[in-house]
Amino acid sequence: MKKEILDRLLTNGNIHTLKNEEEIVEAIGIKDGIIAFTGSNQDAKKKFIAKEIIDLDGKTVIPGMGDSHMHFYAYCQTLTNVNLGDCNSKKEVLEKLRNKAAVTREGEWIRGSNFDQSKWNDSADELPTRYDLDSVSIKHPIVIKRVCLHTAVANTIALEIANIDKNYIDGSGGVVEREADGTPNGILREQLTKVFDEIIPDPMKDSAVKKDIMVQQLRDMASYGITMMHTYAADIWKYIEDIEDYDALDKEGLLPLRVSVYLDVLEKLENKKPITSVQRLSPYHKTQLGGYKLFCDGSLGSRSAALYEPYSDEPDNRGILVESQESLEEKMLKASKMGIQCATHAIGDRALDIVITAIENTIISLKKEGWTDEQISAKPFRIIHAQLAPMSLVERMKKLPVILDVQPIFYNTDKNWIEDRVGKERMKYGYTWNTYQKNGLLLTGGSDAPVEHYNPIPGIHSCVVREELEECMSVYDALCIFSKNIPYATGDEAYVGTLELGKFADLAILDRDIFSIPHDDILNTKVERTMIAGKDSWIRK
Repeated sequence: MKKEILDRLLTNGNIHTLKNEEEIVEAIGIKDGIIAFTGSNQDAKKKFIAKEIIDLDGKTVIPGMGDSHMHFYAYCQTLTNVNLGDCNSKKEVLEKLRNKAAVTREGEWIRGSNFDQSKWNDSADELPTRYDLDSVSIKHPIVIKRVCLHTAVANTIALEIANIDKNYIDGSGGVVEREADGTPNGILREQLTKVFDEIIPDPMKDSAVKKDIMVQQLRDMASYGITMMHTYAADIWKYIEDIEDYDALDKEGLLPLRVSVYLDVLEKLENKKPITSVQRLSPYHKTQLGGYKLFCDGSLGSRSAALYEPYSDEPDNRGILVESQESLEEKMLKASKMGIQCATHAIGDRALDIVITAIENTIISLKKEGWTDEQISAKPFRIIHAQLAPMSLVERMKKLPVILDVQPIFYNTDKNWIEDRVGKERMKYGYTWNTYQKNGLLLTGGSDAPVEHYNPIPGIHSCVVREELEECMSVYDALCIFSKNIPYATGDEAYVGTLELGKFADLAILDRDIFSIPHDDILNTKVERTMIAGKDSWIRK
């Protein structure tokens, strides 16, 4: 029998295909970017010869991992700012900003990113104000953004440049916080933070700077075993995503993963061509448009997520709705009629209720126009975050064609203060990823970078070590959230997500078997090599 020639043959491995929890094979063959064989070493030697044989020496192989919800442009942009994410006190934040002011010409903007007042040990979970930033400099306009991106703080000169004073009218979708006499205190929430995004110069507008940062960060993502990401624009905050940027990098051989781009301006999607059938079938085609990003509320860290009842630590506040029920439904129905998938941000229980209702009503409207269940389910509705969901909402979601884009690592960050925010009773239905899964809901895992880092391993670890035993997942289920499940959100499950015959050869080789080691050791897992379409996108040196 004539042996088939493969491009690559990986042997002597502990290869978890993720087709199911039990399937493990020793060898995997790759030809033309596609998996041509999975099975035993013996069968591989009988049936194939390969241009290159890689002896895995017992190493664990898994499908390539992904990030189902992040803001790649925003992440790159934060690298041009003062990074405040590692600050454990307000004092540290102000010191970092002073150091920046010392080397910045007077009058030039200073921008800080990723601060999280809930981690500070000297300010009792209180946001800074203009007075704090004035203590850094009164000669530089300064704006810093909270890690969730939903709150900004400005100093007095920055407020003056933006014409935000006692007479400023907030408008809908955001709030300018004020002192007793009506003077803005420097804190802006939700959509009003865009005031500064529109006037502060963006270094990423320099094409050379943008390309350099993007290439560096994409390479870094590949080092974590990531072979796919869904990146979201937020034009309102000038986080601009353009599929052409990724196409250009791909032409130069500089795109090491598959990219789905979601936009928050419907008109931009109307004028873009969807991926063709020829492109979808090619393992070497890496880019596609995703769908339409919608917002409903803010974040729990900023106390702007929309809740049924007031915040436990701020009794006069139920959060902010950035979109009314009517407006959300109008936008969702318009996009859905055009065949464009909708992905909607909802963190608080009140916001989630509104989004579920909008989906229910959109489906009713589509069916009245003759749409079938199959047509509607072809592009499932995505709900992003879904952090607070009482069982009444879970019961409604399980009847709908929805996918939940969750960020398991959020729990690790939020658990230090979330009970203060929402109280013990609401915490019973907070961050309940395993409950969602047990009720038949499909979850995809992401980081919301730059909110959290995109390394998927801490997210997997978070899923399997929850203090609440009923919310603990198996390693298999947790890994699926960050690999096998993600392609279902874009209709690509026939091509990627598992290591099966005919699928694209996207995989990661790990330095340990995450299925058999103690759960706490999962955090120490390193990726040895990442492949996309059978070619190395990253190798540990």
